[in-house]
Order: sequence, then C-alpha cells, then structure tokens
Amino acid sequence: MKQRTPRKFSLNCILFLCLSFFVLGALFSHRLWNTATSNISPVSKLQSEQAIGSDDCDKKKPADNDVMGEVLKTHEAIESLDKTVAMLQMKLAVSRRNQEMKNLDDTGDVSTLDPAHNDSQRAKVFMVIGINTAFSSRKRRDSIRETWMPQGNKLVQLEREKGIVIRFMIGHRQKFLELEVGMDYEVIANVEVCATSNSILDRAIDSEDAEHKDFLRLEHVEGYHELSAKTKTYFSTAVTRWDAEFYVKVDDDVHVNLGNLAATLGRHRYKTGVYIGCMKSGPVLSKKYVKYREPEYWKFGEVGNKYFRHATGQIYAISKDLADYIAINQPILHKYANEDVSLGSWFIGLEVEHVNDRSMCCRTPTNYTLFKTKDCERKAQEGNTCVASFDWSCSGICKSVERMQQVHLKCGEGDAVVWSALI
Repeated sequence: MKQRTPRKFSLNCILFLCLSFFVLGALFSHRLWNTATSNISPVSKLQSEQAIGSDDCDKKKPADNDVMGEVLKTHEAIESLDKTVAMLQMKLAVSRRNQEMKNLDDTGDVSTLDPAHNDSQRAKVFMVIGINTAFSSRKRRDSIRETWMPQGNKLVQLEREKGIVIRFMIGHRQKFLELEVGMDYEVIANVEVCATSNSILDRAIDSEDAEHKDFLRLEHVEGYHELSAKTKTYFSTAVTRWDAEFYVKVDDDVHVNLGNLAATLGRHRYKTGVYIGCMKSGPVLSKKYVKYREPEYWKFGEVGNKYFRHATGQIYAISKDLADYIAINQPILHKYANEDVSLGSWFIGLEVEHVNDRSMCCRTPTNYTLFKTKDCERKAQEGNTCVASFDWSCSGICKSVERMQQVHLKCGEGDAVVWSALI
C-alpha cells in the first residue's frame, strides 16, 4: 500500500493563521469586557465616581482654603488702608484750614472763616457746649442760668480751669428787603432773606449778652425750619473759635449735669470719630401737616420705613475730627427736615463710633410708678446721676421754665462735682 506523505505548510500560511487567531481573540475579549461592565448598576458607578471626586476635593481643599484666606487678608488690608488714607486726608484738610487761619491772624487780614475773632488764637479747651436757643426764649435761658450753668466769674473760671465752654447759640433775625412801588416782578421774585443785626430782637440779645457774656452769635437766619443749617453753622463757628476735644449741642429746655457730662466724654477723649448720644431710629413721617414730617420721605424707601440710627436732638456730642469734617464740608452737606436726622446722615459712610449712652436721656421726676425706676430722681438717689434729663413727650422738659429748678434740685449732681471731675 502506498504511504501518504505529510502535507507541508508554507511559512506565510502559518503567519497568516497566527495573526487571524490573535485578531479573533482580541475581538472576543473586548466583547466580554463590555458585557461585564454593562451589568454594573448606575448606583455603583456613581459611588465610584463620587469616591474618586471626593479624593480629588480632599487634595484640593487645603489649597483652596489657603487661597481664600489670602484673599480675605488682602481685602481687609485694603479696607484698612482706605480708612487710613481717608483719616489722613481729613487731618490734612483740617491742618490746611488751621494754617490759613493762623496766617490770617499773623497778617491781621480779615478772616472769612471767623471775621469777629481774627485777632486772637484759638483757645484749646476740653469741650464746647452750645445751647440752642431762640429770640423768644429769654425765660428758658434764665432758668438755665439759675440752675446748672455757672454765671459771671465762675463761668470764666470753668473755662480756664476745666476747659469747659458754655454758650447760648443764636443767629440773627430775618429781614426782607423793602419793596418799592412799581418794582419789576422778576426783581421781587429774586428778593432773598438776609441776616441783620439791627432789629429790635437782635439788639435785645446784644443787651442780654453784655450783661451775661454767655452768647455765641452765628451768621445764620433764625427759623424753626432752619435748625439743620443752624447746626452746621454752630459747629463750623465753634471750631474756628475753640480748639476743643468735643463739641456738644443741647436744647434750652434740657437739664444737664456738667460734671457727669465731662466724665462721660473723658472716657472717649483718646478716640477719633466719636458720636455720643441717645441713639434712636424713629419712623419716617410722610403725611402732610404732621409734626416732624419728612418732605424727602421717598429717599428712605417704602412708606413706613424707619430712619437710620442717629442721636436724639435734645443733646449729643461729637469729637473734634467730626466737627472739623462738618466745618470743611459745610456747603455740600445735605439738610433734612429734622436736625438730628441731618447730623446722623452726615456721618454715614464715615468711620464713626456710635455711642448709645442712655444716661443722656433720662426722664424727669414723675408720680407715675410705671416710669419711676427710670427717672432721673431715682437714679440720683441710687448714686447714678444722669448726664441729661428731659421729657420725651415734650421733646424737652415739659414747662421747663417752671420745672427746671425742681428737676435741678431732685436730679442735680451738686455744684461742686464739675470742679472735681477727672477729664
């Protein structure tokens, strides 16, 4: 039987077969992997991705915190620098104004800042108290002179020894220019109200000042609706007359304990931008014919909104730098209907410390038990005399001419306290 010889394969055929099996194996393996991964639940995939993501966040978190910390530090540094620059600008303006005043004094020229007192240097004192008064308030002034305000030589001594200046501040009577018959309408329409010192009322104030020497005359036209302008003029005039650490405004129907006031301000004497008083935030009144109506109520948002925090107008004190700020910027400071609101608005945007001192707004003695614990008599009996006392219902002491002496006897600190006050 004839044997079959083995069949030989060529080298090319072997290489082709190997390559074919490799390709088939690769395709088969890839298909199995896709099938296996498609069977994994979406939840498992999400958990796996979150685990990977959390690991990345943990690695990035310390770095992000460091960056945010640096950003905050930079922001705080910029704010601090802005405050410093603002304070330096204010001090530079004050120094420039003081130098101009000094130059005018040295040359003997008339100072536009203080024409009545250009011949003397500013006296350095602790505080200046301006008592807001009117032409018709002679009896109120006398009630203060007879109680908490020293008179004569004692008033001068108080200025020299304690650096406490007290003055009734008042402007001039308004005068209308006389209108001639046949005057052109446009000329009549442009007639302005001006201040004059020749009226009967002005001469009465001059006579009273000659007797007591306790007035500060302002270049201002008196009027109830001009209190905001009067406040600006008072501070501007006071800083040209006296170099004080504090400037105080008080109404002529408020009782004040001078020693306690001096001690209170003394606790803040090394600060800047201090605004001290009984802080409040009353409603913005928009209805016509109501007392304290705000014609510009729309500037404060929706009807029924409240004012920003400000000191009540019966009495407040501001530090030297704030008084200088008012004097420098007087022409551009806006005046609202209410004087205390105007003052508070001038400090918005400034680095000002609002000191809410409730001893500056104690109630006067009352027979009502409900208010007895809060009135100035009870506090005086407890050894905590008030800085100032008045009645909220009257925006001052009700019937102050008749009751000022009574309030002084029951709530006064004693005449000797102011002389021993540590300031």
